[in-house]
Amino acid sequence: MNVLKKLYDKSKIWFAIAWIIAYCVLMSVGDAISVSIGIDKSATLAIGIVLSVMLLLFLKKHGLSRDYGLCVPKASAKSMLYYVPILVMLTANLWYGVTLNYGALETVLYILAMLCVGFLEEVIFRGLLFEAMRRDNVKAAIIVSSVTFGFGHIINLINGSGAELLPNLLQVLYATAAGFMFVMMYYKSKSLVVCIIAHGVFNALSVFANEANATAEMRMLTAILLTVITGSYALYLAFSMKGKMND
Repeated sequence: MNVLKKLYDKSKIWFAIAWIIAYCVLMSVGDAISVSIGIDKSATLAIGIVLSVMLLLFLKKHGLSRDYGLCVPKASAKSMLYYVPILVMLTANLWYGVTLNYGALETVLYILAMLCVGFLEEVIFRGLLFEAMRRDNVKAAIIVSSVTFGFGHIINLINGSGAELLPNLLQVLYATAAGFMFVMMYYKSKSLVVCIIAHGVFNALSVFANEANATAEMRMLTAILLTVITGSYALYLAFSMKGKMND
């Protein structure tokens, strides 16, 4: 923890970058190990829990939890459109139908691993990275946080997950839009709580997605709809804060 604090005090941006690299590398290694031992997400979950606990303890120990959005939202639900676009987005993994893709144990491991992913990605990309940049240029911070989060998903092409080129590129597209949405939600509400829950639940529900029913055209349409929904919501939040983008 002392090493983390020294890096944090020296450079918040490099602290964020270090966490991004550690997260991407270690979670990919976890996926590979899980596959090799024959229990999907087993090692991934273990690594996710360790990283989540380390990050949470670091923030709590140094009184930084509220600074990085681990608090109650400060914006009213009405001003956030009652989070309706988020609720619509959460159903996306079930649009092709519902099925059990794994046995009971792997389903539980998958869900728990995805909840860890939701926590880590929101705190790292929307918390650490965005906050490290926003004081110098909030608009640049929004763009970098969104684009970095989106392009982080391209790692699925090289981590042995078997992702195909077009579906993965489409995932990068709507992940960027989702990153834009989440960072605007955080910026407006000063809280990551809803972002963490929504992100984790969205990922977790993918365990029940019936991908076998999805044609290439359906996947493209889904990616476009998710991009429109999340991008439009992000723009609404941005325009609702017009004139306050430097606060």
